Amino acid sequence: MEEREPRRVLLVTHTGRDHAVEVAREAHRLLTAAGLLVRLLGEEADALALDPVEIANDPEKAALDVELIIVLGGDGSILRGAELARPHGTPVLGVNLGHVGFLAEAEVDDLERIVDVVVARTFTVEERMTLAVDVFVGDDLIFDTWALNEASVEKAARERMLEVMVEVDGRPLSRWGCDGVVVATPTGSTAYAFSAGGPIVWPEVEAILMVPLSAHALFSRPIVVAPSSQLSVELVAAWHGRGVVWCDGRRMVEVPPGARIQVRRGKHPVRLARAHEASFTDRLVAKFDLPVLGWRGTAAARNERNAAARRQRDEGSQEET
Repeated sequence: MEEREPRRVLLVTHTGRDHAVEVAREAHRLLTAAGLLVRLLGEEADALALDPVEIANDPEKAALDVELIIVLGGDGSILRGAELARPHGTPVLGVNLGHVGFLAEAEVDDLERIVDVVVARTFTVEERMTLAVDVFVGDDLIFDTWALNEASVEKAARERMLEVMVEVDGRPLSRWGCDGVVVATPTGSTAYAFSAGGPIVWPEVEAILMVPLSAHALFSRPIVVAPSSQLSVELVAAWHGRGVVWCDGRRMVEVPPGARIQVRRGKHPVRLARAHEASFTDRLVAKFDLPVLGWRGTAAARNERNAAARRQRDEGSQEET
C-alpha cells in the first residue's frame, strides 16, 4: 500500500522568550500526538530542540507544502509569519503571546482547542488585502515591497520635519509639513494608523487609509479611498529633510528629498485562519477592553420581549385548561 503524505504544519515562534519556547514545545507535543508533522525554521530549530521535526533552512520555501502556519507570539511575530506565507498562499493562525495581539486568533490558554481545530480542519480562512509599495527617485525604482498593515513615510531626523505633497490617483490633494504619513489597509487600521488618530475600519471593507502624523496644516484629516486608488507621497525636493519608509515595521529604505512613494492595492492577499465565530465588534471589545458590561441593548431587549411573549402564551394556555 502506498504511504500517504504526512500533514505538515509550520510552527513559528519568538525563541528569544522563554515563555514562547515553552508554549512551542507544548504545541509540538499536541500536534505530533495528533499525527501531524511539525516543520521549524532552521534559525529556530536549535533553540527549540524538538523531535521529531522537519527543518526548513530556506525561509522562502518554509511555507511550501504545509497546511498552515501557526505563529506563537505577538503581532510582530504574526507579520513575520505573513512574510513566509504570502508567496505560497498558506493560511496563518496566530496564538497571542504579546500584549494586544490584534492579528492573533487565540490566546495561549486556548492552545489545546486551537490544535483540535487544526487537526479537524474546522477553521475558516479570511483573505486580507495588502499594499504594494514602490519608491522612486526620479525615474528610478529604488525599492519595491508590500505591507499587510501599513506603509509609513517618516522623518529620519528628530529635529527636522518632512515637507510632503500628497496625491490621490495622480491628482494633488494637499501639501503638509509633518512628522510623516501612514498609508494603511483595514487590517492595519487597528495598528499604527489607529495610534495616529485614524479610523477603525472593519476588515470586510476594502479600502486604503491615509493618516498624517503631526501635520502642520488646517486640512490634515485622515482620509479613506477606494481600493482601486493609488496614493502618492512625494518628499518636496526643496526641503532638506530626509525620510525613511517602513512597511509593517519590518522592511525599510531611506529616501532623499524628491523621492516619490506610490502605494496601491497589492496583487496577493494574506490569508488568516480563523477558529472562532466572534464578530469583529466582539474582537474590538475584547482586545481594547471596551466598557460594555451592563449594557441593555437591542439583543437584550429582544430577548426580554420574546420571554414576555412566551409567558403570555403559557398563561393563556393555563387559563384555557
